[in-house]
Amino acid sequence: MPFPLVADPDRTLYRAYGVERGARAVLDPRVWPTIARALARSIPLALRGQERPPAARPLGGRLGLPADFLVGPDGRILALHHGEHAADHWPVETVLDLAARHRTAQQPVAGREAAGA
Repeated sequence: MPFPLVADPDRTLYRAYGVERGARAVLDPRVWPTIARALARSIPLALRGQERPPAARPLGGRLGLPADFLVGPDGRILALHHGEHAADHWPVETVLDLAARHRTAQQPVAGREAAGA
């Protein structure tokens, strides 16, 4: 990525910004295809010893809802998304698009400073 990404395995930032936890993270039918694809990919690899099986107790738990935040250089939140289920997060393309739009919006327009704007 062309900018730093910050993980929050202890959920410190998630709690500070009201990101929820709950069974709906994995019980929502919209997430089931994602779970099925992950299992179909991971189980054969784990059985062949090519990948570790999922952690019995993953850091952060299994029931956290996702949230995505785009934070500007000054620490302000420029865009955010609170997921409704475990697979509801920004695709990489969305993150890159949002970052590009905010980068462009923060750059001064050529000639604007000289015009006294």
